[in-house]
Amino acid sequence: MESQYYDGTKLLSMKDINGNTPEIYICSTNRSGGKTTYFNRWCTKRFIEHNEKFMLIYRFNYELTDIANKFFKEIHTLFYPDHTMTSKSMAKGMYHELFLDDISCGYAVALNNADQLKKVSHLFSDTCRMLFDEFQSEINHYCPDEVKKFQSIHTSVARGGGKQVRYVPVYMLGNYVSLLNPYYVALGISTRLRNDTNFLKGDGFVVEQGFIETASKLQKESAFNRAFAESDYVQYASERVYLNDNNSFISKPEGKSRYVCTLKYENKSYAIREYTEEGIMYCDNTADLSFPMKITLTTSDHDINYLMLRRNDTFLETMRFFFEHGCFRFKDIACKDVVLKALSYNI
Repeated sequence: MESQYYDGTKLLSMKDINGNTPEIYICSTNRSGGKTTYFNRWCTKRFIEHNEKFMLIYRFNYELTDIANKFFKEIHTLFYPDHTMTSKSMAKGMYHELFLDDISCGYAVALNNADQLKKVSHLFSDTCRMLFDEFQSEINHYCPDEVKKFQSIHTSVARGGGKQVRYVPVYMLGNYVSLLNPYYVALGISTRLRNDTNFLKGDGFVVEQGFIETASKLQKESAFNRAFAESDYVQYASERVYLNDNNSFISKPEGKSRYVCTLKYENKSYAIREYTEEGIMYCDNTADLSFPMKITLTTSDHDINYLMLRRNDTFLETMRFFFEHGCFRFKDIACKDVVLKALSYNI
């Protein structure tokens, strides 16, 4: 089998939906496709050839331990055997500075240090690009207000050097975990992606939803994964399947159900029902307008008989619980879209 690894050339050459150069590049693929190796090498290469420093973004402070080895070990073996990388903890562990052959090449920071990093932002004014690997958490373990902290760190870095705002591209890498991850929600990606979407453009960002066939085949053929062939995790690792989102969205449960509420969106009404014996939530377009629980997604749909979704946090959290545990079904793609919009609201 001819080996195939991820190549980010097309993603990095893309323009955003307005024809401008994006500042956020998002890449999601099946596991072991080589995207981390590609972008780690890309950042290192740009420093060696153009003296452009980079910043590595992690979620929690403990992830900064042994950061040079984590980042450089594989590309050192494959591409840079004559180079060495080291790191030094700075500002009492607030961030780490990286050194390639004893020359400063970049920094590593944690999102949960965002407030403290604002105070030393001038130290990062020579950062030319940022890399955020594993931006989706497999166990849904994110920092409180993570997207705001991510924005804060980028704002802190993208200034200085005589400019109020600098262009500092961010490469965000991940596997297929959940359509409701906070970054997809914040950027409005959750409701736009389809299984066959390869590239998606937005205002200021581009998304690649890739699939590395050789990685998929090798994952499936390994003895370990054959032993767990029916598990969701093996599908997630080897296919274009989001780990925390059930792949069988469009189907109708059997048995008795109870009416939960009516969702109204763009002047159309949708029914949410719970099939209690199966533990499944179901959405279709046969709404019971006499049922008292009625919720709107937008102010344009709001009237005296409906509550705004923002006032129903408990309802939202319950629905998200069902969705992320693979317990939501939909009559058709329109019903799926309206529920995704609801679950993506103010996450």
